[in-house]
Amino acid sequence: MRGQIGSQRAGWLFVAPAVAIIGVFFFVPVLAAFVLSLTDFDIYSLADLHNLRFVGLRNYVDLLVNPLFWQAVGNTLYFVGLGVPLSIAASLGAALLLDSRLVRFKPFFRTALFAPVVTTLVAVAVIWRYLLHARYGLINYALGEIGIGPIDWLGDPHWAMPAIVIFAVWKNFGYNMIIFVAGLQTIPQDLYEAARIDGASALRRFWHVTLPGLGPVILLVSLLTIAGYLQLFAEPYVMTQGGPGQATVSVLYFMYEQGFKWWNLGVASAVAFLLFVLMLGVTVLQLAIGRRGGGP
Repeated sequence: MRGQIGSQRAGWLFVAPAVAIIGVFFFVPVLAAFVLSLTDFDIYSLADLHNLRFVGLRNYVDLLVNPLFWQAVGNTLYFVGLGVPLSIAASLGAALLLDSRLVRFKPFFRTALFAPVVTTLVAVAVIWRYLLHARYGLINYALGEIGIGPIDWLGDPHWAMPAIVIFAVWKNFGYNMIIFVAGLQTIPQDLYEAARIDGASALRRFWHVTLPGLGPVILLVSLLTIAGYLQLFAEPYVMTQGGPGQATVSVLYFMYEQGFKWWNLGVASAVAFLLFVLMLGVTVLQLAIGRRGGGP
């Protein structure tokens, strides 16, 4: 008994530095941000703390009746609803190709397809701005070659968010592709052989063997992708600055403007916690659906 207690104390002593660091650099800032969200902290309070007032939940109430905030929420959900399925489909398709016997030089293609993930987002976003240029962009030039007129990708409110979705899918699908490749390699080949012997087509093998085998992996990838896409910021900041007509203002971009453009730091902190509640709700719902469907 004494030995067990001594081992527990030794374990706590070993983890104590890590716990202390997490507490100082994570929990304390989160608590401070929550307290900040209950105040009217702005540039005047920054100059003199005597101007700081406790306002309770007023920041949250004001946000819930702010049309621009709800537009930012709608834009973010639109980005997630369109971008996540496309990203997962592109990742899974690339993983299936790389896992097949038809593709040679697999290490090269894995590296090439993963390269956009590790490139600087701002740099490639600037390049995509030129690719999507209404008059001189390469994409419109290619469309013109097949008889489609030029599209104002970043200047038309109807096309700005789809353009950002296309860019984000290209930028991020390589990460999920690697996860899918690892998941495909864990599926026993005996299942595929048995399906072939039974006369199952390639589509049926994919539907009845591959997808069930990738169930936990698909759940993991969807959770990571949704969590990342709900934090949309850099793409609209670099490519459209939230325009045109607020069509690409995301929740994080709205928070950035409130905090660092208008210096309403209390409101910006409230936006951060509302985004956290949204992400938590989506994650819990997705986990519940995954468990009901046979996930982990």
